[in-house]
Amino acid sequence: MSRLIVPFIKILFLGSLGLLSLFPLLFFLGLSLSREWFYPDFWPSAWSPERWLALGAEEAPLGQSLLLSLLISLGVAGLATGAGFLSGRQIAFSPHKAFLLRLAYFPYILSPVVYGACLNYYFVYADLSGRVAGVVLAQLMITYPFAVILYSGYWNQHLRAMEGLVATLGGRAWQTYFWVIIPLSRNILLLGFFQTFLISWFEYGLTRLIGLGQVPTLTILVFQYIGEADLHRAALAAWALMAPPLVLLWLNRQFVLKNTVPDA
Repeated sequence: MSRLIVPFIKILFLGSLGLLSLFPLLFFLGLSLSREWFYPDFWPSAWSPERWLALGAEEAPLGQSLLLSLLISLGVAGLATGAGFLSGRQIAFSPHKAFLLRLAYFPYILSPVVYGACLNYYFVYADLSGRVAGVVLAQLMITYPFAVILYSGYWNQHLRAMEGLVATLGGRAWQTYFWVIIPLSRNILLLGFFQTFLISWFEYGLTRLIGLGQVPTLTILVFQYIGEADLHRAALAAWALMAPPLVLLWLNRQFVLKNTVPDA
């Protein structure tokens, strides 16, 4: 009897956990597709896909915000990953490694909003406030140190020996990186890219402060719709906000975790 109860409890627990995980997605999906949904009705009284169909319209603010957020996050993640990988090498082999790493941790001593407020004067002075370039630079100030911290612990004497071997065989520096280091480091490069993308994607405080509300990313739009009590569009924006991280989670599972070989 106990042999039957234990698997049943396990299945019940896993099923409940799965439903709890899917509930926000299903709830926001239903709210975005509903035309009228009043308490205490369990289901919406009317359905309509018009909000989803309007995403592709030229003047749709949500579609434009989705595209803008993707461009900003991809740009920030690419720059932070590339610069952090190269900087991590310099720090890993530097005699001042401990001091430089302490500097990299500095942006995380303060909250992003307080950190941005301290630097806001310089953004205003450089005429970067309220601009996409200013938001990108502000987000790089928290994603680049993260990448530096991540990659400084990755570089080791084995990679340095590989660089020396390629140089001994007559290879140039760019050939060392493109044909040896990057292929060997593909998994951690993807991991750093995914992490910095997510930091940029969900960033609200710095984007609001430096962008002055004039750079309408998805996070800004979600809070704007909530403030306007437009719950249906807020749910649609929340779904758009959750979609890329779910895709990245799938990509991470397919291309990073499956290709990770444990050290012998």
